Amino acid sequence: MKLTGMVLLAVVMAATVCAQRPRPVQKDTATDAAKATPPPAPQSMAAKYEGGIFGYNKTLEGTLSFDDTNQRLLFRKNNKDLFFIPYNAVTSTFSDTQKRRPTAATVGQVVPYLGWPIGMIKTKVRYLTLQYSDPDTRVAGVTSFRLDNKDLLDSVVFTLANKAGLVRRGEIYVRKRDDAEAKKNTP
Repeated sequence: MKLTGMVLLAVVMAATVCAQRPRPVQKDTATDAAKATPPPAPQSMAAKYEGGIFGYNKTLEGTLSFDDTNQRLLFRKNNKDLFFIPYNAVTSTFSDTQKRRPTAATVGQVVPYLGWPIGMIKTKVRYLTLQYSDPDTRVAGVTSFRLDNKDLLDSVVFTLANKAGLVRRGEIYVRKRDDAEAKKNTP
């Protein structure tokens, strides 16, 4: 009986030790290639400004455009230029997805017996989030624009990152600091 218990214990320990060995990471090259190069973004697209730029506190619906001749990302409403962010001021950009409850589902919670199932409804909202720091005006901040779908958002993030000279770090794009700038800011 003791011998059977010892053999069983040895087998379990050997299986545990073998299970702890490192395994090679398998990369799916097809999804990496597709993720690296989404289709080019349109020159202008419908967007909803969600806040983050000084002087524009309210959400606005308008058009977000790439103004390549002036090297800037331009937001317009009713064919009027409201504000812009220069490409060289963009320090990082990424796509953000949040689950939000629609207004109709929030109002539906007031009605007894119907509020509980209606309150469970949530939709995915997709945002283009930018962190900027303008060297000319010394204005910095974080702003976001709501876009329609994931494919459009991915292509806008990729196109903006290429035009602004950003490099990929995981799921976000950031601007690398120059060595001279890093030494200047080091105590």
